[in-house]
This record gives sequence, C-alpha cells and structure tokens, in this order.
Amino acid sequence: MKIVKKESDPKQSIFNIIYIFMGLFVLVMGYFAYFLIVRSNEVINSTYNKRQEVLSKRILRGSILSADGEILAKTVLDKDGNETREYPFDDIFAHVVGRYDKGKTGIEESENIRLLTSNVNSLDVMYSDLIGEKSPGDNVITTLNTKLQQVAYDALGNNRGAVVIMEPSTGKILAMVSKPSYNPNKVKDNWDKLVEDKNSESPLMNRATQGLYPPGSTFKVLTSLEYIRENPLYLKYKYDCNGRIEYEGMAIHCYNNKSHGKLDLPLSFAKSCNTSYASMGKDLDKDKFFSLCEDFLFNKNLPITMASNPSSFTLRQGQSSVKEAMQTAIGQGNTLITPLHNAMIASTIANGGVMMKPYIIDHIENADGGVVKKYTPRIHTKPITPGEAKYIAEMMRKVVTDGTGSKLKGLDIKAAGKTGSADHAEGKAAHAWFIGFAPYDDPEIAVSIIVESVGTGSDYAVPIAKKIFQAYDKMN
Repeated sequence: MKIVKKESDPKQSIFNIIYIFMGLFVLVMGYFAYFLIVRSNEVINSTYNKRQEVLSKRILRGSILSADGEILAKTVLDKDGNETREYPFDDIFAHVVGRYDKGKTGIEESENIRLLTSNVNSLDVMYSDLIGEKSPGDNVITTLNTKLQQVAYDALGNNRGAVVIMEPSTGKILAMVSKPSYNPNKVKDNWDKLVEDKNSESPLMNRATQGLYPPGSTFKVLTSLEYIRENPLYLKYKYDCNGRIEYEGMAIHCYNNKSHGKLDLPLSFAKSCNTSYASMGKDLDKDKFFSLCEDFLFNKNLPITMASNPSSFTLRQGQSSVKEAMQTAIGQGNTLITPLHNAMIASTIANGGVMMKPYIIDHIENADGGVVKKYTPRIHTKPITPGEAKYIAEMMRKVVTDGTGSKLKGLDIKAAGKTGSADHAEGKAAHAWFIGFAPYDDPEIAVSIIVESVGTGSDYAVPIAKKIFQAYDKMN
C-alpha cells in the first residue's frame, strides 16, 4: 500500500507563524504593563540603579514637606558647595520621613527618584547643565500633620511603642511615630551605637510598620465579627462570667480575675471579658475565621510603599487545637499584627466597612510650586458589610461609655475604640493597646497605639488617645 504524504498548506504555516509572534507580542506587552504597574517603583528606587547616580550629579535633591507646609527634610549647601541633608524636626519624623545617610529609609527611599527629578522649565535645566549647576529637584508633599505628629510623639513619652493616625474616609496617614527614635542629622556619628548587637532597643526599626505584636483584646473586633457571621441569633448572646474558664487543663482569666457577671455580646466587648470570648472561640469555624482574617489582610503585604511586615494569623481547621482557638479569640495565641494594620482595621469599621489604601504622599510639586503628580484616595477592599461595621462601631462606642475606655468618656469629641493588653513574655508587663476613632457619629481620624511592656491598654494607651483626640478637636 502506497502512503501518500499530504502537502502542508503554505498559508496555514504563515498564519501559525503570525499567531506565534502575536502571542509573544502579547506576552511582552503584558510583562511591560506588569513592570510599569508593579515593579517599576522598586527597580527605579533600587540602589543598583545607575540612573540615580547620574541624576544626583545633575539634580539638587528636593525637599519633603508636611501637609501644613513645614519642611521635614531639605538639602543645604555650604559656602564650598558641599551638600548636607537636614531634618529640622530631628528625631520626631525619623522613621516615617526616613534618612538619607547609611542607607535610605522611609519616604527618602520610597520617593527617591521623585526627589532626584526636576520638572522646572526644560530650558532652565539645559542652562544649569551648561554652566555646571544643579537643577532643583521636585518636592514631595506628604499627608503628615506636624501638630498631630508632635502630640503623638510627646504623648508616647519615654516608652517604646508606636502611634499611627489615619483619616478613615481617605486612607491618608496623618501621623506615624515610632519609639525609641534617633536623630537622622547625626546618624553618621551615632551609627555604630545604633546598630550594635547589644542595643535591644532597635531604634532604627519603624515599629509602626515593621513591629509585630500580639493584638491582645483589640483582636476581639474580628472575633466578634466572625461570631456574628456564624451565629444569626447573636443578639440573644448570653454569658455568665466568673472571671475564669478552663479547658483540658488550660485556664484563661479575665483581668485581675474580675467576675463580670451576666453579659450580652456588646457588654462582653465593652468589658473586654476574656472568658466570654474564649468561650466563643472554642466553637468558631477555624477555616472561616482564617478566611475572614485574610480578607482583612492578615498573611498579606500591606498596600504601602515603605518597608513593612505582614501580620500573621495561623488558626486552621485540623491543624490548630481548641486551646489555640480559645487563645486566638482573645488576641493571644500565634496571632501577630503591626500598628499600621490595626489602624487600617479601625479605619475600616469607622468608614462603614470600606478599607482605603493607606497613603502618605499627597502630591509632588516642582521647585516653582507647580503640581507634577497628585495622589487621590483609593478603595482597597470591602471586607465587612455596612451593617456589620455599624454594629461593631456601636460596640466600640460602648467601650467608652460603659467599658475599659472610660477615660475618653468626658471628651467634647465623642470617641469609640477597643483597648487591649497583650501578654508577650513571661515575667514582663503586657503591651498596652488602643485602637479607635472620632468623632463617633462622623469619623474623621482613627488611631492605633501600642506601648510596649507597661500594663493595660486602659492605663497606658487610652490616655495617649485622649491627648490625640483633644488636640484634633482643638485644630478643628
């Protein structure tokens, strides 16, 4: 039998080649789009990018300013033309504005290429190049408010910890404090001391974005939400607290073994009753709880440009014990969170369930004051319904009127929030937490406060929140 070979259609071969090239073109364009959207900022700000070195020889690094017009960082020239980066507020903005020497951090790092770009008249740039002078770089205008930053810095005192103040409706970061701090003007002189192994204070770390802490009772915001979703009859919730709950040899106590008596859900939250919440946690669906927490960005990188650590939630069905679930429900266990993340959660409740993308740069302007780029608020996700957010907000208000946040009760500006006291090491005092917002009826600011190893949130974090809310009220 003779086999006849079928001749290939030359037109089809040409089409196949065209399809291959079209596919490659789509892939190249897709990667190009990915690079521009996702990786361009990372690459352009990389210390290995030679373009920065070229620009630094032609451009005088621009300034960083606050939202209220104060200079936070600037470049000054001496009589010999030597450049020095100066920070007029010394250590108050050290972590958020960052430093220039010994490795850029903060805004100095994230907006490095903006500060080394000049958008003044192109003819002026050409003339400066011809005569060997540098052109003025663009200025970065932040969302930071110097008055609120100063109040938060002073209120934290000599304690270790962090404060984040946000605008819930937009995601603007109004203040970000981390202590202990350092003076970026003297970082070269003090570098060896700042980085020495024996220095357990970690002054170079931005605790607001990189510090990971057990959330303590502030986590009851999410435990409450999960309980509400799993229990349609949550309005009928009842619990009789005697100050202690046991399970298979493990005991969980309310603070000072206090017996809270008969409680409903809002009062359990307001009194921060550990035994009530441990009882809830025992029966929650672990995988559903895990999914809820991931919706709130646990185990994910936060959508910010500066260095940060992802918060951690590990409770899973079949992998975690009932004991761990009970500990997790009260904000202990293996859960860890950053102060910025906790501020975003408080802001989401205040904003009716809408989580805004946090941002710290308002706009970029050239040396003549012309706006080069304007940043606007962006919705990041909606992890909770408006109805759920309203109910949680009502419980947070009850914390102030009838619970552990009573030090905020007499303010002219109505506040809502949640205290927390997070155990973290045997023999050490708890970390003190407070998250909240004000005014309660129409939230304009949200706060997240942690004071390390001092005691209860009621005693140490709430007074800081009080000073911030009072200062904000006077400003408006």
